[in-house]
Amino acid sequence: MKDLMTRRGFVRAATAGSAALAAFGGGSMAPAKVAGADRLALLGGTPVHQGGWPGWPEWRQAWEPRVLDVLRSGTWSCCGGGGQVADFEEGYAKLLGAKRCVAMASGTTALITSMHVAGVDAGDEVITSPYTFIATYNTILMLRALPVFADTDPATLTMDPASIESRITDRTRAIVPVHIYGLPCDMDPINAIAKKHDLAVVEDACQAWLADYKGNKCGTLGDLGCFSFQNSKHLPVGEGGAIVGNDEELMDRCQSFHNCGRSFGDFQGSGCFTRGTNFRMNHYQAAILSQQFDKLVQETKIRQANADYLTAELKKIPGIEPVRSPENSRAVWHLYAFRYDPRQFNGLPRDKFHRALDAEGIPNGGGYSEQYFDGLLDEAIASRGFKRLFPAERLKQYRESLEELQGNRQVCETTVAIFHSLLLADRSDVEHIVEAIRRIHTHSAALV
Repeated sequence: MKDLMTRRGFVRAATAGSAALAAFGGGSMAPAKVAGADRLALLGGTPVHQGGWPGWPEWRQAWEPRVLDVLRSGTWSCCGGGGQVADFEEGYAKLLGAKRCVAMASGTTALITSMHVAGVDAGDEVITSPYTFIATYNTILMLRALPVFADTDPATLTMDPASIESRITDRTRAIVPVHIYGLPCDMDPINAIAKKHDLAVVEDACQAWLADYKGNKCGTLGDLGCFSFQNSKHLPVGEGGAIVGNDEELMDRCQSFHNCGRSFGDFQGSGCFTRGTNFRMNHYQAAILSQQFDKLVQETKIRQANADYLTAELKKIPGIEPVRSPENSRAVWHLYAFRYDPRQFNGLPRDKFHRALDAEGIPNGGGYSEQYFDGLLDEAIASRGFKRLFPAERLKQYRESLEELQGNRQVCETTVAIFHSLLLADRSDVEHIVEAIRRIHTHSAALV
């Protein structure tokens, strides 16, 4: 049950075509008789949407020959470079308009590598977003650094640039903005702050393939950009990731670190090897990914068109506030999110809204919670290592500062999210999302 409340639990339910009502309410509501042909499905009416939704991920038989060629070759791993991995790196860099790409084992390993290369070390601090998948927190902790949270802008669900500078200390080494749900962060002010304070910028673009910020792709706007190709992602291969960048020296260092520290390009380290680990992608993964580039481009356009329709229609419904992107930017909607105001629904709690929407045939979830109160950070800062690295007063002040994230609290308490595969449905099916929310708004008093 706890897993169903997480983003990935919700994703699994959505890709199966429906979500368990108990996952979003923790109980059941007895059906009641309500007059009217359009009565709520949760109260005995007919669901607005009675069919299924596009499944995810999708496999195409046409991709199989290249994968079989790799398997039959016996050369599956990429240690010396070249082959399918090199082809993928070249193609993905071109797709994003970046100079270089290094294929990785996951988005998590991409973040660890990028921050290490950017100079994040034990005892440093990294400013990032609290509204993100837990891997963003964990990768900073893995480097024995402290994840310091800028607040979340409720209008965008991303890092509020105005909250960054007050978090900078003499230990701050980097800023990690997160393009969550494929929503571009406002990168101009973030980069300006980083430049002013001589900080590295590592973009967590793990949910933002082809998201656009003022004419440039997310992931190419900072020093390094990180991507994930996990099963739920728009460009999936089960597990996989990538780093992109335009600085040759940084990319040489990424290549070296992810390949057991082997010297690469102009980065020779202290000899044949330097510090590193094995975060490599396999050739058969690269073969699957490379064949999905055109599909990604086409499906991104479909998601964006359907999201534009939803945004235009949902903002007409009192109590529904679609997410805003920065000027001249385009989101790619890993999850389509909006904020819910129960006051405009006769006080209907968000958990009952989730259940009512699900009953109408629209799988949905609540997005992320205030994960920094779940025990992970308490465990880290109470550890022997962190106590050695940080003064007790700093750790105490850090723990107390988590209470200041009022924007993020508002976002965690009010967000409703719909998985991206629903945006690949026919427009007539997407219209059912709007119709279902309108129906709940009209009859919300019956659920209170």
